[in-house]
Amino acid sequence: MNDQLKILPSVSKVLHEVKHLTDINKRVLTVWIKQELSKLRIKAKNSKLEFDRKKIIHQIVLMVIKKSEGSLKPVINGTGIVLHTGLGRAPLHQRVIRNATRTLEGYSNLEFNLDTGKRGNRQSHLNDYFKGLTGTHSSLVVNNNAAAVLLGINTLANKKEVIVSRGQEVEIGGSFRIPDIIEKSGGILKEVGSTNRTHRKDIENAINSNTGLLLWVHTSNYKIQGFTKDISLETLVDIGRQKRLPVMADLGSGALDQVSDLGLPKEYPVREVVKLNPQIITFSGDKLLGGPQSGIILGSTNLMQKCIQNPIYRTIRCDKFTLSLLEETLKYNKDTNQANQNLTLSLLATPRKNLLKRVKRVIEALPQKVVRLYGISSVETEVEAGSGSLPVKTIPSAGMVFYSKKYKPSELAKIFRMCDPSIIGYIHGNKFFLDFKSVLPRQDKIITSIIQKFIS
Repeated sequence: MNDQLKILPSVSKVLHEVKHLTDINKRVLTVWIKQELSKLRIKAKNSKLEFDRKKIIHQIVLMVIKKSEGSLKPVINGTGIVLHTGLGRAPLHQRVIRNATRTLEGYSNLEFNLDTGKRGNRQSHLNDYFKGLTGTHSSLVVNNNAAAVLLGINTLANKKEVIVSRGQEVEIGGSFRIPDIIEKSGGILKEVGSTNRTHRKDIENAINSNTGLLLWVHTSNYKIQGFTKDISLETLVDIGRQKRLPVMADLGSGALDQVSDLGLPKEYPVREVVKLNPQIITFSGDKLLGGPQSGIILGSTNLMQKCIQNPIYRTIRCDKFTLSLLEETLKYNKDTNQANQNLTLSLLATPRKNLLKRVKRVIEALPQKVVRLYGISSVETEVEAGSGSLPVKTIPSAGMVFYSKKYKPSELAKIFRMCDPSIIGYIHGNKFFLDFKSVLPRQDKIITSIIQKFIS
């Protein structure tokens, strides 16, 4: 054991070997080296070191060089899940990024009014877009939809009861639950109805002098079927009008218009919700809207101003990067049925027959021995949009399936993950899949090249 520990090099020795990495702070390099040495020390204590000192130093240097290339990397999404939270949700169009980059280089008029020469409001850059696209009076953007819900509830119902149907107490990925966010927002949860049935009288009977808000939550990531009845937003708005109570609608996925025009499952569009006139509407910017991570709040000008004056707003407001990317996303949002620059909708709406053509072109470009060895073929698939969007029906798709005699599916998945760029697929039924619903068309040639280079 002691002999193996003696083989391990000192931190300073490895630092000397990576001195050419002058762009990386020495203290950061030291952290990476210590992390690797700590792993090797465990092996040494168990007499499991397989190399001599020279090879160990070489191994650590290679690891440090790899880390110096950056941890956050572009990947090819072959899971078929277009709004994959682990892979960054909505992909952004090249035009959006290119135009935003020109604004972000150096300084910008984030909170500076060029007309008056005085302090401006960062929310003003997007307000007209949301007015035109949704019909709202005013808007506010924060860093995600959870923050939008928290700010809205705290502004309208701090220390007051928030009435919500039991069937709408949703949980989304990352253990975000409506009851928890109500509590953290300072509201007092008032559940009404049962899991599968809530009636108008349940809402009306629950209202008292301490009621602050009626909350309606779009169950965008699940559906209860069978003997069910839930309170509609129209009904809730009507009750709020009669009882003079504010109504909040949390839409979650946030499609501006009806996406069924694109051949996708029906969704509750923001424009239609605005027409019902709840006091406040919230939804995500990085789901069906196709923009960067953000939470959108729509409502009256006075209410948006109250939200801005809330101290919580300061902690969750967006920076110039998010606002610039979101402005470019909204700028090129034409009619939904055209998909245009919304890359999310464009990918989701791509017909299966088009995907099959792309898959077959990739397979035809591969050497036949590779196709036979790895059992590569085209396959029709069904996928979900992801991130709780469009949950009821699957979406027709197509992809490549690998049934290799040389590698297990898990081994093949790792080979693809270790490529440059990484390709993320999925395993099902002892086979490895690359689903093209979430693959950008320009990436087809990259996949072809990687298969030829790395697994042939």
